[in-house]
Amino acid sequence: MTEIGSPHISQPRIMVLGVQPGEPPFRIMEIDGVVVGSARAITDVLETAAAFGITVHDLDDPDVIRWVGGDKFTWKRH
Repeated sequence: MTEIGSPHISQPRIMVLGVQPGEPPFRIMEIDGVVVGSARAITDVLETAAAFGITVHDLDDPDVIRWVGGDKFTWKRH
């Protein structure tokens, strides 16, 4: 298979990793492959993105943000 024939796999600028233990639990955030901090809620994700000049219009857009180990509503360990 050539590059042209291969499926497009996006690399979003924002990655929100799985829930980590803590009080309260948190998720580590990466922007452009660099750890930039932690988030305890969706608002933290949006504020951090904005601080790096990224406006998020759709939290479900996989070209913009990737949720690892849960979705945008996963903020507690299961």
